[in-house]
Amino acid sequence: MNVFLETYGCQMNEYDSELIQAILSPHGYKTTTVLEEASVVLINTCAIRENAHRKIYGRLDDLRPVKKGKMADGAPFVVAVLGCMAQNLKEALFDHPVVNLVVGPDNYKSLPRLIQQAIQTTGRPVMEAYLSEYETYSDIAPHRVAGVNAWIAVMRGCDNFCTFCVVPYTRGRERCRSPENILNEARRLAEVGYRQVTLLGQNVNSYRYEGASFADLISAVAGVPGIQRVRFTSPHPKDFPEPLLAAIAAHPHICKHIHLPAQSGSDRILSVMNRTYTRREYLALVAQIRRAIPQVSITTDMIIGFPTETETDFQDTYDLMQQAEFDNAFIFKYSEREGTIAQRQYPDDVAADIKTDRIVRLFDLQHSISRQKNQRRVGETLEVLIEGMAEKRPNAQVGKSDGNRTVLFPNTLLSPGTFVPIRITDATQNTLYGEAV
Repeated sequence: MNVFLETYGCQMNEYDSELIQAILSPHGYKTTTVLEEASVVLINTCAIRENAHRKIYGRLDDLRPVKKGKMADGAPFVVAVLGCMAQNLKEALFDHPVVNLVVGPDNYKSLPRLIQQAIQTTGRPVMEAYLSEYETYSDIAPHRVAGVNAWIAVMRGCDNFCTFCVVPYTRGRERCRSPENILNEARRLAEVGYRQVTLLGQNVNSYRYEGASFADLISAVAGVPGIQRVRFTSPHPKDFPEPLLAAIAAHPHICKHIHLPAQSGSDRILSVMNRTYTRREYLALVAQIRRAIPQVSITTDMIIGFPTETETDFQDTYDLMQQAEFDNAFIFKYSEREGTIAQRQYPDDVAADIKTDRIVRLFDLQHSISRQKNQRRVGETLEVLIEGMAEKRPNAQVGKSDGNRTVLFPNTLLSPGTFVPIRITDATQNTLYGEAV
């Protein structure tokens, strides 16, 4: 039976889709890239922002004629919504006429049984969406497609309960895999040619397993023969440990790039968000990171228009961005999420046009900072990991520097996964340009 699998959202969802393929394969399910060939459509979803919800419902609408045609032919056809949106909305998803299976992110091992149940009970919805305190999928080897970077989930869930975030309600409480289990996965990846791995967790600082910290874990992974770059995402600013900074600074295989979500520069808004740090503490941490790792690239997340945000609050965020001088920033308009503390306690009271004005101003600021920081790289030679051919520039390759900057350069004829020194000759706010040396 052919399965068509689509993935939306974060890196953890991409990793989960690899787990799903590994779970289904022994039961005779084969993945297809052609929708019309599929008897089962699995949509692995995100619930972080409203735009993600709109995309999923739009995709479900696209499936209406496909399902109608399959049913007219008498063929089995299952449409399943998986992942965070499934866990968050549950039965409400069955209001869409094409959906007949809903499965949460802790229930993927049941997929072979649930798909058969959905086929046998045509027209009746099937759902399994409960959170587990123990499931880490440590016993599943993800189905990998050849590439340059591989994700490794080192933990699942989150205990932070930021008021805007739905993750604790869609992925449950924190639980960690053992270091040896993670190292075995990294060894298998190195054996099949991966040169870079990215360690995933909602808050990797919280990683603990029988006395082992995240600093211990990342150092061990960086020591796996064949693995030449290790990245991680994401830490929380509230508890960034000094041993982790020391590990990043000392180990040549741990990338000098830290994604450090700030979310706001206003102490009042940070408190309402339950972020448990102040702007002063955040900026002090940024300064500490740069002292420990002078060549580091720091990126961040910001939410604009959180409930009750005033122009003064926004100016505090703008000022923090000026002071921190991030290499890049992912900036989002606040969107209310079902079931979060913010949705229950704080009306979404910042007007849409005000959110738009503020986000444009913040984008303009960050673009200026990113352009200046990238232009300082002109003349430098960076080691770049080739990812493949550039999509929009003929006869050019694209790769990433240690600091996670995108680099474009004339085709070297070297394969993806190869490291190559690139002398930077030009730069924009988003991209470095250079030539192999």
